Amino acid sequence: MNVQTQITDGIEEVDLLVSQQANELSAMLHEHRLEIYPPNAQKGLRSFQLAEVAHYIGVTSGYLKNLSLDGKGPLPTVTPSGRRSYTAQQMLDMRRYLDKHGRGTSYVPHRKNAEHLQVLAVVNFKGGSAKTTTAAHLAQHLALTGHRVLAIDLDPQASLSALHGFQPEVDHNESLYEALRYDDDRKPLSQLVKKTNFPGLDIVPANLELQEYEYDTPLALSKNDGSMGRIFFGRLDEALADVADDYDVVVIDCPPQLGYLTLTALSSSTGLLITVHPQMLDVMSMCQFLLMMGEVMGTLKRAGANMKLDWLRYLVTRYEPTDGPQSQMVAFMRAIFKHHVLVSEMLKSTAISDAGITKQTLYEVERSQFTRSTYDRAMEAVHLVNGEITDLIHKAWGR
Repeated sequence: MNVQTQITDGIEEVDLLVSQQANELSAMLHEHRLEIYPPNAQKGLRSFQLAEVAHYIGVTSGYLKNLSLDGKGPLPTVTPSGRRSYTAQQMLDMRRYLDKHGRGTSYVPHRKNAEHLQVLAVVNFKGGSAKTTTAAHLAQHLALTGHRVLAIDLDPQASLSALHGFQPEVDHNESLYEALRYDDDRKPLSQLVKKTNFPGLDIVPANLELQEYEYDTPLALSKNDGSMGRIFFGRLDEALADVADDYDVVVIDCPPQLGYLTLTALSSSTGLLITVHPQMLDVMSMCQFLLMMGEVMGTLKRAGANMKLDWLRYLVTRYEPTDGPQSQMVAFMRAIFKHHVLVSEMLKSTAISDAGITKQTLYEVERSQFTRSTYDRAMEAVHLVNGEITDLIHKAWGR
């Protein structure tokens, strides 16, 4: 006779239970990752078709094809049917070739000496606003269009890291915490940077250790008579100084809370992107977030922090144009925030969500994996949003 154990909600050794479940889940995630990225668990990147490459570089497809026919620049892979494709690295090489042999047009958009590093914080107080998806697509778009990009995952949940093939419970990569900590073990940021599968895009992965910064900071401030000073709001600036010459843009994926991690990012930001899902509860949550953020940023400013931004924009995410209440909410936001709302919205798309299931972005998946109209519609929305943000970056540089 089998004896069935009665299941109850009374858990006395909850720490042991949670640890056991975490270890089991970690092992499963590790196996899943090895299945997706065999044999060495490293992400690759697809090739890009001629039309895509022409779009990212800023030339016509015909011009690019003629270059390949003349044997000029990096040579693409050509199928028996004549279809041409380039790797992402070849795209960067083509930019350098055109910059050298072009007619005065600059194809390499690196910032010049007088142009300051752009540090973009992607924030929202509420989860589910597509904050990480937005940060990932923005960083990859900037890299594909020739910029040198550093992505910083500041969320202990490490979703941005996972999208780029870094799994904290498996890889044990160090996080930005190591460059922000208040003891003598602080490390240069250059030691924490990892290469991604996108040429031109590096990342500082996240892990749960980032949460320690939330506990360490108030202790450090209390030891300094509560004075914020540069011990807090200049901390990220000092860390970024170690690598500033290597990048044009830094994209920070902030945690969904207004804690010390987010405040540290805001203190160093030159651009602020607030993602919002156009539903009443989400907008109400954002309102509370803005009230708190305005008050805290005012406190930081009075303490001596430089809170001047080049730009601030709201991005409508997961938008369904056929949804009447959503359309009304977007119109409501535009009436209040006016030009601070990006003209383009990030549409809700099964192409983006399905890509995320396999830890990929829209830039990584093949068009053939989806219904063409679904893929094209999503990609057009992504291009328009990221194009607007790129224009804001260039405008801040005076271009």
